[in-house]
Amino acid sequence: MRLKNSRVGSRQRACLAAALLLAVASLSFAGQAKKPATPVRRAPAPPKTTQAPADLTCPSPLGVGVRTKLSFCDVLTGRDPAQGIIIKFPPHRGALTLRFDLHTRHTYSEDEMRQKRGFASYAAGIGVLTMDNTLLTRALAVGEFHRAEDLLDRISGGAGPGGVKAVAPVGSELITVAIPANITEVSILGEKLTVVRMDGVPATYAAPGRPIAILSNATVEYIPAPLPAAPRRGR
Repeated sequence: MRLKNSRVGSRQRACLAAALLLAVASLSFAGQAKKPATPVRRAPAPPKTTQAPADLTCPSPLGVGVRTKLSFCDVLTGRDPAQGIIIKFPPHRGALTLRFDLHTRHTYSEDEMRQKRGFASYAAGIGVLTMDNTLLTRALAVGEFHRAEDLLDRISGGAGPGGVKAVAPVGSELITVAIPANITEVSILGEKLTVVRMDGVPATYAAPGRPIAILSNATVEYIPAPLPAAPRRGR
């Protein structure tokens, strides 16, 4: 009789334990269900950049390319930023990137080609400066001329065959310049040109006002400045 009561007591305790576990699980689940979900924060989208042709003032335009239709501008030697190629920047936030193609400058001659004396090797150095004459960077364009196919393009508006000019760009160097945020315009000036011809003797030119290189395809990449807030209307 005692053994039977013992078995009944064990069953009651087991049932009670199971009921307690079920109650705890229910309370735990209810607590989890009531917990508010943590909102997911999305990272802010990066500001969009704009690419556009540069606002360029060329003191010595060379002309438009017959094939590329690009406008080519002579880079003149000098030390006064006001006399260089002036590039003005649009309102922008942070630093701005200026890009342009730099070419060496060759004067094509049919007579020299017939005499097999047309070879020329060029190295033209230029500087990008602020308007208070602070040098931001230097750049170098190199190019060699052996035959007419070495010309990058011919420039329209000349007296030569086909109405082209004798001067033409040779080679192309992509120049990239990081412009500090507080700079609103820069000047591009030539510094020095070194030429080696058939005799192998290098000649250097640095006199002010001499065209030593050609610039084309200037662009700017920037983050536009926010628009000014509209004035509040009076009540």
